[in-house]
Amino acid sequence: MDNHHHFIFHKPYGTISQFVNPHKREKKLLGDFFNYPDKTMAIGRLDVNSEGLLLLTTNGKLSEEIRSKKVEKEYYVQVDGCISQKEVNILKKGVVIGFEGKKYTTKPCKTFLIPVPNFKDRTQKIRDDRHGPTSWISIILKEGKFRQVRKMTAAVGFPTLRLVRVRIGSVLLDNLKLGEVKRVSNFL
Repeated sequence: MDNHHHFIFHKPYGTISQFVNPHKREKKLLGDFFNYPDKTMAIGRLDVNSEGLLLLTTNGKLSEEIRSKKVEKEYYVQVDGCISQKEVNILKKGVVIGFEGKKYTTKPCKTFLIPVPNFKDRTQKIRDDRHGPTSWISIILKEGKFRQVRKMTAAVGFPTLRLVRVRIGSVLLDNLKLGEVKRVSNFL
């Protein structure tokens, strides 16, 4: 029997994926949305400018397993400009990004052009159509370096405007409302 607690959370833009504010920034923290039990930890992170699915648990072993390079993470990414299949194919093969002061080639991944997803507007406006067109892609990774997706789209000339994680393994963001926390029995 699993005596641990597990949660899925729809992290809003501007929220820090931690329980403690290391830089004393005026941002919301995970504990501002739900009264989690002691020893709850986020499984991986989403940077403050990213949104979407975040898993939390009191089970450190499960956290390690999900953060391993075996579990897929899917992101819907709005980019600046009209990205084409040519750039999508480059992303699929892997691109060179900077990581910890060194050059790193990302592992091959799944990448697709997608229609505009049906997300609510972000709490902070991105920009409007006067600044040119945007497009959306799905990127599915098994790794997750610091700001990797943003660095990948920039490497092919299409900076990320909005990034929403929609899936981790078989767990989907689905219709979870922005800022909502849902207790689940397990993730796998």
